[in-house]
Amino acid sequence: MRPLMLVSAVYVGYLNAFWGAFQFDDYNVIVDNPAVHSWANWLADLGGGIRPLLKLSYTLNWTSGLGLFGFHLFNVSVHAANAVLVYLLFKNFDERNSATSGHVDQQQSGALIAALLFALHPVQTEAVTYISGRSISLMAFFYLSSLLSYIYGRQANSRSLLYLVSPLLFVLAMLTKETAVSLPLALLLWEARTANRSESWPALVRRQALHWMLLVCALVVIALHQRYWELLTLSLREQDLRTVLLTQINGVTYLISRLVSFQGLNIDPDLPLLSAWTPALAGQAAFLLTLLMLALVRSRRRPWLGFGVAWLFTHLLPTNSLVLRLDVANERQLYLASCGVFFAVGMEIEALKAAWQTYARQIHVGVILLLMTLGYFSVIRNHDYRDEIALWEATARTSPHKARAHNNLGYAYAMAGRHEDAKRCYLTALRLQPDYAIARDNLALLDTTNGERSSYGTSQIRSAP
Repeated sequence: MRPLMLVSAVYVGYLNAFWGAFQFDDYNVIVDNPAVHSWANWLADLGGGIRPLLKLSYTLNWTSGLGLFGFHLFNVSVHAANAVLVYLLFKNFDERNSATSGHVDQQQSGALIAALLFALHPVQTEAVTYISGRSISLMAFFYLSSLLSYIYGRQANSRSLLYLVSPLLFVLAMLTKETAVSLPLALLLWEARTANRSESWPALVRRQALHWMLLVCALVVIALHQRYWELLTLSLREQDLRTVLLTQINGVTYLISRLVSFQGLNIDPDLPLLSAWTPALAGQAAFLLTLLMLALVRSRRRPWLGFGVAWLFTHLLPTNSLVLRLDVANERQLYLASCGVFFAVGMEIEALKAAWQTYARQIHVGVILLLMTLGYFSVIRNHDYRDEIALWEATARTSPHKARAHNNLGYAYAMAGRHEDAKRCYLTALRLQPDYAIARDNLALLDTTNGERSSYGTSQIRSAP
């Protein structure tokens, strides 16, 4: 019943996502990318391309004849499957580490709340409604499946699950998106919170050795692959370590804030490079440090808190640590990272119900209202993806000082024949960033494009490994 509830919640919450249009990077990786327009082209791209399994899914949709509907059906279905996997994952959290130990129904209710939060939180819309956002959701499907296979294999002492199925799914996750490299760390985290304390480290090493060997092989492939180096070159800006760390403090704090702010979601947040401390940045650093210390101090009595915070930071490591991406932070980076936070919230709610049994019904009603609120804001956010104009109008409102948002809105207006509106947006972009060549070229071409997509267009987000 509970998996069916999760799947139903996803399809209800994302019903209006099916009316979404191709957006932004969708043109680079799907619409204008011949490598995913036929099976022959996909095979030819295997030699020099990256993320072959992700491209395989695009090719499947492109050749299916279902058009945009097929792309959205795939994305929403993957998200529904992931919601079920999140439930199964946290249902397996060791009962001995829970304040509700021995009460299986309460334990599973905490996992169900976590999965429903994951399913309905509007921050997930970028990974679901935004078609090319599936890179993270599809990767998460294989990632969570690999982790669950490992857990089930450990419980059943199944060598096939431990040494065949789980490693194979790990490989599929990495062939979808490179941020799956964090999975061996997630395995260590899981063992640290749930393992039999009398078990020897050599036994743990033997159980995880294949996953770590695959990680090393993946890093070698990335180091030798020309296309990966091109992406890394774009990301490895000539910035000192101080700038990287200060900027990441701001980026990580921004991402965490998205978990409690249901409005103002933004496909292109305005997060500048920072090279000096400010009072606001010091406050953000203090917040992150307090979060870590709180989780550490309370992890003995409330182990899900330590686990949730550790899970969050573990899954932000590939994108928000010592390498600055071209875009400091995007909401879809929270897709997998947020699971631990949602689990901590779910378990805290169950602990609260156990402590305040007199108010259990009121707490239950509060949870239902929260989930309905999340679903409502997901529907609202999905509506922004209905066309390029709607999306970039919303983005320009939330990033009013970012030139790229205004340029992309101008481009959307130009494609719709609204040339005066387009000109106003291009001029705004140039006022904010006078050396912005793309906006300048778009302005010059405004009267000659005749409604066709030009060679300049929008400044796309390039997702770094």
